[in-house]
Amino acid sequence: MIDVQRLRVLRAVAEHGSFNRAATALRLTPSAVSQHVAVLERSLGAEVVTRSTRGVALTRAGQIMVGAAESVAAELEHARRQVDRLNTGRTQLTVATFTSGGRLLLPGAFARLTAAHPDTVLHVRENEPEDSLPLVRQGAVDLALAYSFDGPLPGRQGRTHDLHWTPLMEDPLHVVLPDGHPLADRDALDLAELAAEPWVLGCHKTEVYLRRYAERAGFAPEIRATTSDYFFARSLVGASMGITLTPSIALDPPIPGLRTVPIASPAPGRHIGVATIGRRDHPQVATLIEALQDQAARRRP
Repeated sequence: MIDVQRLRVLRAVAEHGSFNRAATALRLTPSAVSQHVAVLERSLGAEVVTRSTRGVALTRAGQIMVGAAESVAAELEHARRQVDRLNTGRTQLTVATFTSGGRLLLPGAFARLTAAHPDTVLHVRENEPEDSLPLVRQGAVDLALAYSFDGPLPGRQGRTHDLHWTPLMEDPLHVVLPDGHPLADRDALDLAELAAEPWVLGCHKTEVYLRRYAERAGFAPEIRATTSDYFFARSLVGASMGITLTPSIALDPPIPGLRTVPIASPAPGRHIGVATIGRRDHPQVATLIEALQDQAARRRP
């Protein structure tokens, strides 16, 4: 029989990339972590990690077992919540969300959920997708409102196959310029036309995205400011620090003196959706997903 504690140790090793860091997180000694992994390998008859001077990496068998460890942790958390419901008579529902999506979609969706299930106690955690998706896998949250730019869902260890993704809406990026800018009256802009412009950006991932697309367009953007808030970034555009890229859902509230111009097709953007793992037939989860789909349909740019 596979010991749950050893699965927990392996999951920590996978997350932290070394026995030492996993031991610190688990409040164990590195020797104890190594012993847990060794016993697990003997019980499986297969190596679950490869060891090197740079740390440890999961083998294919290790990847399978970490996936199982996350499923076990999620089921145990679900069982704990069921017991809590028996004790309190109320269902606890925890949602992770990124800021701009939560601000736009969650209030209306929550109103519909609580109308349909008035005994539900809601909890919200603000997390970027790279942090919220592991929380879904672990059972720490019931679902995550998340996004991805072009490509796979963000996450750790490259594992996304165990998540169920419900698309909600596309969120194209727009260029925000001062009203008096020579290009402010255009119907659409190609990024190559903005090669000489200084940039102000509202989050680190947008900067990575801009640099990738700018490289394809043949230029390296001059970044004058990077913030963690799209409204602040647009405010700096109003102060003539540069121009910015902003997702559609982060364009409210409007700022006087600025003009928003779409990027020419194919327009880069974010894909917004809901990530869940198992138990999608849970009544409160199903109701919330339906409510989020309705909110997204009303607010698609």
